[in-house]
Amino acid sequence: MANVALSRVCIFATRTSTKSSYWRGRSILCSSVKMASTRVSSPPAELLKPIHVPKKTLMGPGPSNAAPRVLEASALPILGHLHPEFCTIMDESKVGIQYAFQTKNELTLAISGTGHAGMEASIANIVEPGEVFLTAVKGIWGERAGDIADRYGAVVKTLTKPLGEVFSLEEVEQALKEHKPAAMYMCHSESSSGILQPLEGLGPLCAKYNCILIVDCVASLGAVPFFADELDLDVVYSGSQKCLSAPPGSAPITFGPRARAKMANRKTRVSSFYFDMEWLGNYWGCDEGPRKYHHTAPINSIYALREALAILAEQGLESFWKRHQECAELLWKGIEDMGLQMLVKNKDLRLPTVNTVCVPEGVDWKAVTVYIMKKYALEISGGLGPSAGKVWRIGLMGENCTQYNVELVLKALKDAIENCKQSKL
Repeated sequence: MANVALSRVCIFATRTSTKSSYWRGRSILCSSVKMASTRVSSPPAELLKPIHVPKKTLMGPGPSNAAPRVLEASALPILGHLHPEFCTIMDESKVGIQYAFQTKNELTLAISGTGHAGMEASIANIVEPGEVFLTAVKGIWGERAGDIADRYGAVVKTLTKPLGEVFSLEEVEQALKEHKPAAMYMCHSESSSGILQPLEGLGPLCAKYNCILIVDCVASLGAVPFFADELDLDVVYSGSQKCLSAPPGSAPITFGPRARAKMANRKTRVSSFYFDMEWLGNYWGCDEGPRKYHHTAPINSIYALREALAILAEQGLESFWKRHQECAELLWKGIEDMGLQMLVKNKDLRLPTVNTVCVPEGVDWKAVTVYIMKKYALEISGGLGPSAGKVWRIGLMGENCTQYNVELVLKALKDAIENCKQSKL
């Protein structure tokens, strides 16, 4: 308290004295005394030792391990967010994203954020307060989209299906007729249940009812056949950390002609400055104007995304699709040979990237995942949302989608189930 009082006296004297130079010197002296008497806390002991990151094989629902060259790219020198060299890397990433989505949409870029950022950016730009938003709920992601739309002031309506089932065009059309939504959300790759939703006919159907279709392909882009333009989809977004095997932190997204027209005719301003596509599109060189500062992009994350997209381009989409399907079928056979069951019975509707295996009666799902991590340094996950406690989720994505890893995860799962059963006896 004495130090504080002395400081106040010195400040008062500085303001009132006619001998300003004398009191200015006294004020500096008092400040020095106050600073010297204030103790700085000790540096955190945790930060005085080297960082430790164990090597693990990530065979859960994401993220996946990245290729060494992707990690090397992320360690390249930092550039300014508007340096011409970085703008070139952005442009290269943009055409890579167009290739992955199979689209010619000009408004195609990577949001600075994870897949959730893609979801929120889609809704923030398309949906206005008071408009009806229809979300197709067959797992956690439809629920999450409805939550976000509600926060932006939409009137949220839901179309629901039990865990492990998909929507038919007839069911969607009935909901479009009934609710007359301005926009609809559909998850292509429902990673909480392992379902792959067919998209054929859905784009034209939504267009018929003047509804903008938003499609989530976070867990499928690069791993299964996907043709955004041919399917006539309005908005599609994904994430960098799953099948593309780049670090988390960027969300590829694309907007088609109907979506852009909807945004151009908004009656209200986009509530989120960070996700405003007019700004972001300009920053990513998607319009004819000079690029303007909007935010500082995650420079090194974009390097990594660009390199991951380069791997996709070098190997070819068809090769990626074939490898993911073959590894998934190998996994399914191994699961069946162990006497276990897949949640999704119809193989044509299984998501090959996030495979849901039913937890057998009498087995502690958590104990199995802990055993596998401890013994094999290998991650598989439990369920999420409505599938929690019911399934294990085994990821086969990007860099991790190999025959060797399939055989490893099958061996680890069999070992863990046998040992966890014995420990309960």
